[in-house]
Amino acid sequence: MEDEKNVNNNSKLENEQNFSQNVKNEETESNNELKVLKEKLAKQKEDIEDKDDRIKRLMAEFENFKKRIDKERTGLYNSVMGDVIISLLPILDNLEKAAKTETKDEQYKNGIEMVVKQFKDVLKNNGVTEIETVGKKFDPSLHEAVSLVQDDKLGEKEIKEEFRKGYMLGDRVLRHSLVVVAN
Repeated sequence: MEDEKNVNNNSKLENEQNFSQNVKNEETESNNELKVLKEKLAKQKEDIEDKDDRIKRLMAEFENFKKRIDKERTGLYNSVMGDVIISLLPILDNLEKAAKTETKDEQYKNGIEMVVKQFKDVLKNNGVTEIETVGKKFDPSLHEAVSLVQDDKLGEKEIKEEFRKGYMLGDRVLRHSLVVVAN
């Protein structure tokens, strides 16, 4: 009987040891699985951060692209508009000369003046402005001097007379004013 007890005790002890070992093995397996899952989660977080960063960069690049295209489109439009207006300016010059010409027919003269006004209104509505000259200081970026005169009544580099009007489209000079500069 004692042998039976010893055998039972040994069996119980073995069972407990086996159970304990199984629990430890399961804990180790669980810890290993947990480590693997944590590593996978960390890798997925890193992938998400990389993709998020790429998306942000692509969005910023696309915004810059849109701004660049808008700027190029505006520049191209202003360039084409400037070229068209430059080709029309001699017509305006001739209309202004016709309006200043003496004539007996007042209705004809009024008609020409109305066409000149309409022409200037169209230019103004499209952003074209006349360059100011007489009484202003000579600016080589806006004016082209055709002659110099001495005049004690005027200041140094002051514009005395205008031969041909100059025009600007925004900040761009379409045609320089031809002027006479004093002193």
